[in-house]
Amino acid sequence: MRDVTTAPTPVDLDVQPTPLALLLLGREADPRSERGVECPGDLPAPSDPDLVARARAAKERLGDRVFVLGHHYQRDEVIQFADVTGDSFKLARDAANRPDAEFIVFCGVHFMAESADILTSDDQAVVLPDLAAGCSMADMATAEQVAECWDVLTEAGVADAVVPVSYMNSSADIKAFTGRHGGTICTSSNAERALNWAFQQGEKVLFLPDQHLGRNTAVRDLGMSLEDCVLYNPHKPNGGLTVEQLRDAKMILWRGHCSVHGRFSPESVEDVRARIPGVRVLVHPECKYEVVEAADEVGSTEYIIKALDAAPAGSKWAIGTELNLVRRVAAAHPDKEIVFLDKTVCFCSTMNRIDLPHLVWTLESLADGKLVNRIDVDSETEKFAKQALEQMLALP
Repeated sequence: MRDVTTAPTPVDLDVQPTPLALLLLGREADPRSERGVECPGDLPAPSDPDLVARARAAKERLGDRVFVLGHHYQRDEVIQFADVTGDSFKLARDAANRPDAEFIVFCGVHFMAESADILTSDDQAVVLPDLAAGCSMADMATAEQVAECWDVLTEAGVADAVVPVSYMNSSADIKAFTGRHGGTICTSSNAERALNWAFQQGEKVLFLPDQHLGRNTAVRDLGMSLEDCVLYNPHKPNGGLTVEQLRDAKMILWRGHCSVHGRFSPESVEDVRARIPGVRVLVHPECKYEVVEAADEVGSTEYIIKALDAAPAGSKWAIGTELNLVRRVAAAHPDKEIVFLDKTVCFCSTMNRIDLPHLVWTLESLADGKLVNRIDVDSETEKFAKQALEQMLALP
């Protein structure tokens, strides 16, 4: 039997931690990823009973120098301090419309703050309260992977016919790639217009990085067939596709998805209909095609909010999107029965990294003259990413 009372002599294997290992430990950042590092300095304790008062006091000290943006998926404890709320692109535009604000504090995730930095002036500082608030979907398409995909399309002889359309939920690098290749950005609200424009420019679309929004828009809104769409997997040689498949396809969908919306299933829809007779199912277009087909209505976060605002008293709704938003709209409409589509809790884990302690730390640091967690997109990336964003603004 082995003697476990004596520790074995350590062996020096000269193993160096990889960038990914350091990233997971919160000790390094990956410039190609939406993920970052923990905040430097000490955060106030989550149990501090004075957090709300401290946030309010720091915000008052800053006055008009600070403009706080709150995404719809944010926690209530954070959203209460937002000057405006909305989806990612609305908030980025709101930031651009406040040129006198010295600091833009974006309570969202990394790609959203990047978009705000691209659209605001160099004199303004965009700040993300926690640099580790990334987006799993955005992480599914790196600049290197997309460049390799373009090489595959070029070798297949189809690149000249392809127009990239990238979802807002992508990194600045991917937006810049889109701008360099004459494409456009889209949101879940204007994806149909973006695709119509793209097909006027070329024969095919490379849709990044959310396969579900691309498929749902192409098939449901533009009348294509599922056979018109192929799925490019960046982890397989040539994306797992043949030259013939690439030549025949109209929509080349990137193999990416939202971890929140991807969990909803047709069974979720069947279950809620059985539990709540007369319920209307309203889901986000990032959900799977089968879920969207089973739902009664499909729309962006802004669409969901407006639909529930206009719904008659006594109506019943099951909502397939992030739980913070569902809870908030349910509380705002006590005259309606509004439930979460899935039985299990489904928060956006990275969005929820922006909590009250991080916001307090951020506001107090800024009020004390310390600029923290600035999101600063380099000028070359900003130039081409802005071209793609401006093309979206110019969509007919």
